[in-house]
Amino acid sequence: MARATRHVGLPRWVFVPAAVGALFVVLPLLAMLDRVRWGDFLGLISSDSSVDALLLSLRTSAAATLLCVVLGVPMALVLARTSFPGQQLLRSLVLLPLVLPPVVGGIALLYTFGRRGLLGHTVDVLGLQIAFSTTAVVMAQTFVALPFLVVSLEGALRTAGGRYEAVAATLGARPTTVFRRVTLPLVLPGLASGAVLSFARALGEFGATITFAGSLQGVTRTLPLEIYLQRETDADAAVALSLVLVVVAVVVIGLARTRATP
Repeated sequence: MARATRHVGLPRWVFVPAAVGALFVVLPLLAMLDRVRWGDFLGLISSDSSVDALLLSLRTSAAATLLCVVLGVPMALVLARTSFPGQQLLRSLVLLPLVLPPVVGGIALLYTFGRRGLLGHTVDVLGLQIAFSTTAVVMAQTFVALPFLVVSLEGALRTAGGRYEAVAATLGARPTTVFRRVTLPLVLPGLASGAVLSFARALGEFGATITFAGSLQGVTRTLPLEIYLQRETDADAAVALSLVLVVVAVVVIGLARTRATP
């Protein structure tokens, strides 16, 4: 017979700041909904520049998320499963984009990969120009989104512990086999959550993108940049596009949480 689980009661005062916090998040969204001109909604979001910006944002955010997974999974493994001198400093540097203003990240990327940057001159000699291209958009989004995946996955790895991996290694499994058959299935929910957070962060990226990639329709002008430009000329279109961005983000996060929940 299953035993009923008892939940410790919360202090009543906790619900007051919790409600205030919820209202602080929800009220601006409701205010935006109130400003939407629903009769003209489809027309406001279906202009060529708006459609181009939305499609570009989805493509580049997906590419940035893939890069975050490819680069972030090994980084999280190294941080969670090894110990070496300077590890804390490395972790701080990896997480630095979480606290840096995005425009600072854009400047750093520009002076690294721009035509006259640290590596940009070498790349330019090879006939490749990264700055102010679609590639630059993906790189800017990856720069600001990568820490979200690393933080989520490192936390999942530390929570899971290493006992199952140790048992598999004792039985003769090679490190790659242990990673593929033991580690990855254990932390898959954490990886999914981190990937979704990275996608959402990439989708909303503005500062690093406009600094490093500029704003060229169909090439580098993502949806946040289009919203900013529309705000100067057509506030109604900016509100409508903002709602589209909110809906896409909510759908993505909702789907990811559904899949990650056992």
